[in-house]
Amino acid sequence: MSASIEKRKLARAELLRRLSAMVPKARIDAMLEEVDGRAMVRALPAEDVYSTIVDVGLSDSVEVVQLSTPEQFRTYVDLASWQKDRMDPLETLRWLRSARGDDVDDFIKKVKALDIEVIELLFKKLTTVHDLEENPDANPEGVAFETPEGRYLVEMHAEGADLAALRQLSMDLMAQSPFELSRFLEAVRWEMPTELEETAYQFRAARLADLGFPPLEEAIKLFAWVDPAKFQPPAASGPATSLQPGASPPDYVAAAFTGLEPDERDTLTHQVRYLVNSALVAEGAEPGDPQAIRRISEQARDYLNLSLEHLTGADPVKGPDVLRVRPLKTVFQVGFSLTLKLKRDVERLAREPGSKFGDTWLVLDDEAAALAAMLRRRPLKALKVPGAEPVPFRTRRELLESEGLLQRVRQQREVFSSLLGANVAETIARFSVSLAELTPQRLLIAVAARAATDGVVVVEPFPAEKVAALPEALKSAARAVAVLGAHAPAAAAEAKVMVERCLAVLNAELLPLMARHGELDPKLLASLPVAGQVTL
Repeated sequence: MSASIEKRKLARAELLRRLSAMVPKARIDAMLEEVDGRAMVRALPAEDVYSTIVDVGLSDSVEVVQLSTPEQFRTYVDLASWQKDRMDPLETLRWLRSARGDDVDDFIKKVKALDIEVIELLFKKLTTVHDLEENPDANPEGVAFETPEGRYLVEMHAEGADLAALRQLSMDLMAQSPFELSRFLEAVRWEMPTELEETAYQFRAARLADLGFPPLEEAIKLFAWVDPAKFQPPAASGPATSLQPGASPPDYVAAAFTGLEPDERDTLTHQVRYLVNSALVAEGAEPGDPQAIRRISEQARDYLNLSLEHLTGADPVKGPDVLRVRPLKTVFQVGFSLTLKLKRDVERLAREPGSKFGDTWLVLDDEAAALAAMLRRRPLKALKVPGAEPVPFRTRRELLESEGLLQRVRQQREVFSSLLGANVAETIARFSVSLAELTPQRLLIAVAARAATDGVVVVEPFPAEKVAALPEALKSAARAVAVLGAHAPAAAAEAKVMVERCLAVLNAELLPLMARHGELDPKLLASLPVAGQVTL
């Protein structure tokens, strides 16, 4: 008997591995194409089936919903129908609509598997129950139905497919037991919605805990700091392949999982699920939110990949050994702490004299965006793409590049310090707006443009009468580079780069304007503060 159970267990594990490798639509098809699709669906963890359904779309997965067990269906509703501690009745109704197939008895089992408070809430929020003994003249304008004994008139507040689903649900409940429906409607009339929602939420929270969603106080421990220096890679580690210029970084997570035995992979898969669930709870995301699941799963994978690169000494072959000796939670924390260490370095830099004026970093725009991304609650890497959202750090190379950026920030600080002088506020006041509105980069563009046209360093808005001379002056940045490099000798190399970048920004704006208008109107220049013009 035990051998048979073990055989079924291994077969199920193999099935899960096979399905997990498929894209969602193929996964749905594989479930339905089995000889016994019902047994196939019901053998899978509810949260895995739910994830597949939301990836494919509920409207394309109704057959899978209908083949699910009542307990699986209850999990789908637990995951899909709540926002924090509030139940969405239309989302619940949407899943009920998908669950109703030709087998009405099976559908009723699914309905009864839900907490009675959930069904009462649905009717409380989507209907008005009129007691005809109290008000025999009730005549609602909307769609309504009367219970068989003539006691209640139920007015439904829904439209289209939702209205049809609500009416069908009511008819199914009535067909099962008119007497029970009357008792149910009486409860709907008198129950307090806040108490119903609180009770339903508590039941749901208990079930989510059983599914592996820990309490918040436990979940936030996942993001606890551990000192990466205490988890140094082996002394005999190979070359840091991910740091070689032009090399494609290895996938340390994939390499580690591939090197494990099948039973080890199964165990680790469950640990990964619990880890992602913990991250969802810690981030305040809804357990059933597909976008949050996808985003946080990718984030968790990035932390694990970063950590495995560190813990293996950039040798992917050693990944399986790391996962055998270190808890997955610790591996995750090492990866997160590597980024947290970078954030702490930025925080220390912010406290150094001259790094900021007020809340504004004295750096160019790209560096300011990078610093802001690293200072997020979960440190991220800024992309040099306008409007792009920051992304998680994925490799040690990216961390080292960001550490190098901090050194560049210190050099830029020196350049701005030399320009702003001892009375920073007085210098900035020449631009008639705050530095946050102006930005240090636009200030430097004005200075660099003046250096290019006149060969002098003047920290003030660019003269309007000199705008026409800019296209010719900007043909070569050498003059401005030489003047500003001499003005900030302690950071001459960085000053050169900063000037070239600023003038490139200005040139990129000037050339299209010249092509369209034939001449430069100071009012059209967004990157260059011009005297007498609005500088925002």
